[in-house]
Amino acid sequence: MSNPQPSLFGIRYSNRDFRAKKAWGKNCFNSSFPAALSCYLYYKNLNNIYLKLNHNLNVEHSELNTQELYKIVPTSDNLFFAFETQFTPYQQYVIGTIPGMDLVTQAKNTGSCLQPIEIKLTALPDNTTCELTEDQYSCELVIRPDTIVYLACSFVASLQLKQDLLAFLMENSFPEISDWTEPSEIIPHISTMINIVDTLANALLDQQKPFLLQPVWKTQGKSPQLAEQCLDAFVWSNLAFTRLFVDASKNELRTFGQVRTIARHTRSIIWLFKMLYDFACHESFDHKRIIDTLSYNTKNDKAFAVSGKFTHRYMQGEFLTRPRISKQEIKEIILGGGQNLLSPERRFDAIIYNSPDLFNEWGG
Repeated sequence: MSNPQPSLFGIRYSNRDFRAKKAWGKNCFNSSFPAALSCYLYYKNLNNIYLKLNHNLNVEHSELNTQELYKIVPTSDNLFFAFETQFTPYQQYVIGTIPGMDLVTQAKNTGSCLQPIEIKLTALPDNTTCELTEDQYSCELVIRPDTIVYLACSFVASLQLKQDLLAFLMENSFPEISDWTEPSEIIPHISTMINIVDTLANALLDQQKPFLLQPVWKTQGKSPQLAEQCLDAFVWSNLAFTRLFVDASKNELRTFGQVRTIARHTRSIIWLFKMLYDFACHESFDHKRIIDTLSYNTKNDKAFAVSGKFTHRYMQGEFLTRPRISKQEIKEIILGGGQNLLSPERRFDAIIYNSPDLFNEWGG
């Protein structure tokens, strides 16, 4: 009997060769392991926790079957996992080349794209919640600019069928803005842009779609030891995802009466609005130009980031406090000795933290 090959649960066909060490590097593992985790949930007859927007524009929890997430039965021989791949149906909306997505599920027999999924594997708790009680634990999310491009495309895919909403966008063109790169011209209109995004979100509630897969891995406080119940998977709809940066700007407006500077979360609103507005006017948008020119003296290495204290309001619940998958089950997801091919980062602070003997009086 031959030895089993390194693999991940449920991922039978993909553009990554899990027999090779390079497929287990940090950048690969952080998207491939979550894909396998959702397959494992399906195997156990469990659903992903689905964060959706309701009619009050609040985030509520429901359930999302992995079949709905992947748009194909996870056990199908026709499922192909294309990691870091372009979702080509969205190419028609953009000028230039559509960026890659963390995961695109495809039909193996035709190569057709089924679903684009952004993936964020997050630690629970983060450094803003690790000193709190377990029911207050939550995760940091760091979002890249390409995610905003795909968010805009997900809106456009629905707006195409709603001419009234496209007309509504065109009517709100802000002709008084002569220079979109100048913060002083943009800041007075941030509140209106937020209202427009909210109006669109409310009109598209019945068409919201899975957008971002966020598995959590839980440790015992801030220690590096996994909790007994340590894994679960949250999925944000495209509309629920907007709350992460829209609500952050609303908080600033409530506190100070106006946006004082264009922080990253506010800039994400501007990017999204400009992409949607340009599509309404020209049937396409130049995402690269929008992101590069509307930087407002802030680096474009990330779109925005939110801490665990902020995400807790959306993610809180029994499965965040006590994830459903135990640490003993990790060996059911990482198969064939795949763990031996992992290449974890060597962090000096982690090594010191896990070497208390260094600080004994006699050094041992």
